[in-house]
Amino acid sequence: MDSLKKETILFVDDEESILSVSSEYFQRKGYETRTASTGVEALKILDSETIDCCFTDINMPQMNGLELAERIRNHDNTMPVIVMTGYPSLENTIQTIKNGVVDFLIKPVNLKQMELSVQRVMQQRKMFVENVLLKKEVEGKQRLERLNQELMVKVKELNTLNKIMSQFTAIGSSKDVFKRAVDIACTISHADMTGFYVINDAVQEPVQVSSSVVSCGPAATPDLKNVCKTQPMPPADRFKSLSSGLIMEVVSDQIPLLISQNTANNGLPAEIKSAMIVPLKIREKVFGVLTAVVNQGQKRFSEKDLYYLSFLAQSAAQAIENLALYENIYENLFATLYAFVKAVEARDLYTQQHSSRVTGLSIVLGKQLGCSKEELDVLNFAGHLHDIGKIGIRDDILLKPGKLTNDEFEKIKDHPAIGANILEQLGLWERERKIIRCHHERFDGTGYPDGIKQDEIPFLARILSVADVYDAMASDRAYRKKMADEVILKIINEGIGSQFDPDVVAAFNQAYAAGKISHYMKTGEIN
Repeated sequence: MDSLKKETILFVDDEESILSVSSEYFQRKGYETRTASTGVEALKILDSETIDCCFTDINMPQMNGLELAERIRNHDNTMPVIVMTGYPSLENTIQTIKNGVVDFLIKPVNLKQMELSVQRVMQQRKMFVENVLLKKEVEGKQRLERLNQELMVKVKELNTLNKIMSQFTAIGSSKDVFKRAVDIACTISHADMTGFYVINDAVQEPVQVSSSVVSCGPAATPDLKNVCKTQPMPPADRFKSLSSGLIMEVVSDQIPLLISQNTANNGLPAEIKSAMIVPLKIREKVFGVLTAVVNQGQKRFSEKDLYYLSFLAQSAAQAIENLALYENIYENLFATLYAFVKAVEARDLYTQQHSSRVTGLSIVLGKQLGCSKEELDVLNFAGHLHDIGKIGIRDDILLKPGKLTNDEFEKIKDHPAIGANILEQLGLWERERKIIRCHHERFDGTGYPDGIKQDEIPFLARILSVADVYDAMASDRAYRKKMADEVILKIINEGIGSQFDPDVVAAFNQAYAAGKISHYMKTGEIN
């Protein structure tokens, strides 16, 4: 950048942290910076100062980023606008192009990526200004047509990249990431075979964890809504040769490899016409490679194919890293919550292991009722934490050996709402929070804390309620011994339609008659 003239960048975002970090970074890089938290504030700056480039978020109060881009284009159609969004879509992509936006970044955006985008668009701005001047000349017409073609290519490229990114937004496991990656790689590159290999320090060669063999054909288009169906890839010596030779070379160099046309000295078997190998890195360490080969027809990989495959590999690596981070965060969070439960149980001898038993009984009933695996997982989570709100109840009430007064009982009745609020503050799921909040609601609407009834009470909360009451009566209390099973069964069945859901009690009776309840209470095992 010319040291005699500092280019000025305007950052527009309603997140103060993004404005602060971006502004400081680009100032250190030698740019002048201005910041605005709304589009209206940005327009005031544009009216009073000369701005060379603008970064803007899409979703902002008062005026969104697309409206701001349109106003900027009317104010100065040579100023490049770079849009940043955490919610990419084809509609937004097309709209940004219409509004004069020259680049489209997906949040989270790293600062280096922003800097490269600035350098690129400022160069494009210079070219654009030149073309505006040449527009009046005969040669200008041809140049504008070429720019228009480049713009259309850019729109198509953005469309493909956004589709690639969207494929990894709802992935639940690393295995799913590997599978999705090879499927998409086959589609966007028109490859005959794709593979994903994990690199392990303990072995001498990469280990294949996912692969695709498809026949997309040269006429196929990279429509990621219709990904070619993956078929099991049969063992092939030619693919093993590619793995043991070139793949390890790419792992060592950490640089993507493109062999557009097979020749005698490039290390490819004769059966393979064209090949690409791209490393996947997390924190600068290669943990796997994505490969694509053509072994029939006239298709040959190009630099653009390698670019798309590299972008795909980067997206897959980010998805895997995010999954690992997510799992680690939530494991730590759940450990903290369970520690709270243990703290409650330590205060009251009665409640020791109560949450675990209620969880197990709920799962027994859930299975009896035909609950799905997802519902059983929710019961497992909510059961362990259903009494976490008791941590907010005073000891003189929670540990009182005798009967509670009306005022004391009203305080005890706060614990479902306290528990739900604890989970809400930690950003946990609404479904589980509601089950914890509702586990003392009654089927006839006379329960607490909200007095809801029948189907207004979540089905899983109705299951938890029966399990909770059974364990409470089947356990020793400070003021009484545990009740006999025949007494417990009588009380639970007398509560049909008033305290309990009839269907849940029917399932309880069936599970009890089959010995599943007593087996669990004795052994802790769920049949």
